[in-house]
Amino acid sequence: MHTFRRSKPTEYAIHLREKQKVKHYYGVLEAQFRRYFEKADRAKGNTGNVLLSLLERRLDNVVYRLGFGLSRAHARQLVSHGHITVNGRRVDIPSYLVRPGDVIGVRNRPKSRKAVEASLAECQREVPEFLSRTDGPEPEGHVLRLPEMEDVSIPVQPQLIVELCSK
Repeated sequence: MHTFRRSKPTEYAIHLREKQKVKHYYGVLEAQFRRYFEKADRAKGNTGNVLLSLLERRLDNVVYRLGFGLSRAHARQLVSHGHITVNGRRVDIPSYLVRPGDVIGVRNRPKSRKAVEASLAECQREVPEFLSRTDGPEPEGHVLRLPEMEDVSIPVQPQLIVELCSK
């Protein structure tokens, strides 16, 4: 009697797993991921690094990385429900791309403040170097610069994603 032996994953399977890991991590669907890849491919620089920089700049991700949300899904909901402001204006689009100099704040409503204060109380996450957070009665975050590979918190090999998506 023979035991089942799992075969070695193919090169395609390895590439696909890497892409799916990133898509799941940032909560992005295939069509949206494709658009991010095309945008990164047109930009100057390493396509894989630019792709991860674009995903890292999404407002829902920045809200999570600042500690305003307990999870990426929670941060996405905070943005969608209008609790978050960018440069003093309400933004309810999770895919909004922040830029250096942007100020991410919480709307001046009791419901908004309560949701974020609870998250900040539980949050033990380090704020990445491309962001800064000021705590206090009106918590806010500042985007200091564009994110780089060192700022990405997921262990990923962007070159594998580029090889798969370039086919």
